[in-house]
Amino acid sequence: MLDLLSTSPSPYPSFDLAAAPSELPLLLIGHGSRDPEGRQAFLELAQTYQALTPQRPVIPCFLELTEPSIAQGIQQCVAQGWQEVVALPLLLFGARHNKFDVTVELDRLQTLYPQLHIHYGGPLGIRVEILQLLRDRLHALLAAQPVEIPASETVLLFVGRGSSDPEANAETCKLARLLWEGSGYRAVETCFIGITHPRLPVGFERALSWQPRRVIVLPYFLFTGVLVKRIEAALEKQRYQYPGIDWLGLPELGIVDAVLWSLRQLEQEARQGQTQMNCHLCKFRLAVSAKDSILLTAGSQHSHDHDNGTHPLANPDHSHSHSHHGHHPSHGDPYAQLEDYHQRAWQVP
Repeated sequence: MLDLLSTSPSPYPSFDLAAAPSELPLLLIGHGSRDPEGRQAFLELAQTYQALTPQRPVIPCFLELTEPSIAQGIQQCVAQGWQEVVALPLLLFGARHNKFDVTVELDRLQTLYPQLHIHYGGPLGIRVEILQLLRDRLHALLAAQPVEIPASETVLLFVGRGSSDPEANAETCKLARLLWEGSGYRAVETCFIGITHPRLPVGFERALSWQPRRVIVLPYFLFTGVLVKRIEAALEKQRYQYPGIDWLGLPELGIVDAVLWSLRQLEQEARQGQTQMNCHLCKFRLAVSAKDSILLTAGSQHSHDHDNGTHPLANPDHSHSHSHHGHHPSHGDPYAQLEDYHQRAWQVP
């Protein structure tokens, strides 16, 4: 059994990625970023995974903000003659993008290419290997510091992306708590860079309220991008305003063994129809249940298997351009006020 408090470098029983879980093409779906470095990092991950599993194509694409699009990725699969594909959204937690946006787009494409069978995968979620990676990075970061400060005088500030999906936000808080348990840190504070609350400035205020000698800022993102750089800039500002505190920061997850291993597991689960998500408090499932209680009595529990990309709220005739969806508003921030977010949180598209 893996000791989560250990600092051993490899929690993987056999890191043999060459033994790919599938001979099917993998449509690797990223969120998308306006930041060229963020986009390139995702493409490099796809290239790395392709090199480790060369027996079938790994086709990168994006949900929004940049290209190639999901439609272009599916078109590439069809052009190569494939009739079966694994579609895997590389997202941290199951939220609107994973539960609705991607599935709606896949449904639309399914009507265009009825001969194509799509195995749909789930997000990373909370995984032992990712938790171990974060623990190891914290250990290495502190070991490299010239001044030793007790853990009891250290606060961890865990910064998530933020979502309009309550369950995804709760998972962020859960991961932060798991990371804190047994660490010896005085406290862990969780905040978000956008959409939900508390926002990053409040996170800094809460961290400072513990009167720590050291604050470690952990941005929980897969790759760099506009938001990660915003967090880094805010951290620099804190260093200037509070020079008496030792401010440390960790990088985004990046292309590391833990992410590659998780990707392999997610692909295998999708191919075998074993994709699982916690649907108990999924607002999409609750909306479907409220609309038609027969779904529950008939045993339809919104399983998220989605072998053909089907989602119970998806409309296959919806063109779904993924331009903003309220997540990337062109003017202002519709969730800047906490009251506005509360009014929106349990609504569905």
